[in-house]
Amino acid sequence: MKERIYDPNNAKSIFHFSKDLLHRSLAEAVCAIDDSIKAEDIVCNGKGGLGQMVEKYYYGYEPNSDSGPDFREAGVELKTTPLKKLANEELAIKERLVCDMIDFCDVVKRPFEESLFYKKSLLMLILFYLHVAGKDLRDLEFLYSVLWKLKDKDLLIIKRDYETIIDKIKAGKAHELSEGDTMYLGACRKGKKGDPLRKQPFSDIGAPKRAFALKTSYMRTILEFVRTEKKDMVTNTDIVTENEIELVAEEELKKSSFEDVLTERFMQFKGQDYREIAGSFKMEVNVNDKSKYARIAKRILSEKLKEFDDAEEIKKSGIIAKTVRIETNGKIRESMSFENINYDEIADTEDWIDSRWYEIATSRFMFIVFRAVPDTSKEWENEKRYVLDRVFFWTMPAEELDRAEEYWNNIKENVTSDTLTDEDNTFWKMTDRKDFHVRPKAQTAADKCKSPVSGVDVPKKAYWFNNDYIQEIVKHAYADEWQKTFEIK
Repeated sequence: MKERIYDPNNAKSIFHFSKDLLHRSLAEAVCAIDDSIKAEDIVCNGKGGLGQMVEKYYYGYEPNSDSGPDFREAGVELKTTPLKKLANEELAIKERLVCDMIDFCDVVKRPFEESLFYKKSLLMLILFYLHVAGKDLRDLEFLYSVLWKLKDKDLLIIKRDYETIIDKIKAGKAHELSEGDTMYLGACRKGKKGDPLRKQPFSDIGAPKRAFALKTSYMRTILEFVRTEKKDMVTNTDIVTENEIELVAEEELKKSSFEDVLTERFMQFKGQDYREIAGSFKMEVNVNDKSKYARIAKRILSEKLKEFDDAEEIKKSGIIAKTVRIETNGKIRESMSFENINYDEIADTEDWIDSRWYEIATSRFMFIVFRAVPDTSKEWENEKRYVLDRVFFWTMPAEELDRAEEYWNNIKENVTSDTLTDEDNTFWKMTDRKDFHVRPKAQTAADKCKSPVSGVDVPKKAYWFNNDYIQEIVKHAYADEWQKTFEIK
């Protein structure tokens, strides 16, 4: 038996001791330390149990049952979280990082700095392991160790996320909580459909069980940090990140919310068309450029942006930014496309809550609306004139997620039944009028990928919102202004 040499009162010591766990399974690492422990002695009950077993058997530190962090003297919470290997062998985040269960009745009594989430999650030792289906947790390989501190601007955004969640519970709407309500910290669903509902303090309506969790998009940036550092053990505690494209400065966030800052930035150009806005920035915009409205929107946000998710806050939050054009009668002609469907991911995912589509459906959306206005001047004789009219943030309502789940189930049925050809599939079409549909974004018929079932080349297809669904979203955002804004008969 080897002596475990680390200081449980010192975060850096706990972090450095994790080195001998990497590139081994928990069973291998523990047996190397203490040959009196057999692999079968290490029993992990659920994903959370793996962290407890690391604590108990690897660190020799008895897991505590109090409400503080795992290593209470050092203020360090130990978290284990899975990575998955994609078809191209690249590693990716498998899921959000669950931090602390939400007790609806207790959490409303605690300001952020006194919350259990803050006390437990301010400083975390995050151990990434490689998920392999069917393999015992104790036999999975650990790949990276990250000592991660929530600090600076991230902490300000997370604090506002926490307060947004608390405000919704105080409004008696715990049953309407959605991960799309917030940026980095989400109130994620726990348990299964049909589980008993929990009591909430300001409503008689039962609410599904939820937990505070760092979103999958935020976890991706931690994994990207590991890749950038090119080491399997990294910490951000003594590093100041540079060269990030930030949309909102820390000082701005102390005075206003992220969403309010961006809305105000756009509204400086309210009533202006893309040519006028481009002129303000001395931009060259080609009239035939189909992406010109998105380019204009990116330039309003930052001159450095090439893509919306190049921005630090959008990357970490998973906010989906979309431009929308409305005709003079309030109609929206174009449906809204998202990314291509990853058939391998669909086939490998059992529960839609763990799917990429769930992440999209529960994202926070930023809609940038351009409205058509009549213009008979010679300058616009060959082109319709649209002016920037408003910006709003939106989250899919809880009652609409059931339809989104049906949509995913339909996609999974087609993928796993290998009915991916145009002749055989039963994918939802736009004419079905079910809010969402499936169709290609591909420019050519040759744009294909392989079926995960048969290995045969099949057409790539994407997730889409129907145009009439987008219209209802926008109409709701305009509220009482809708009728008077548009020429509706």
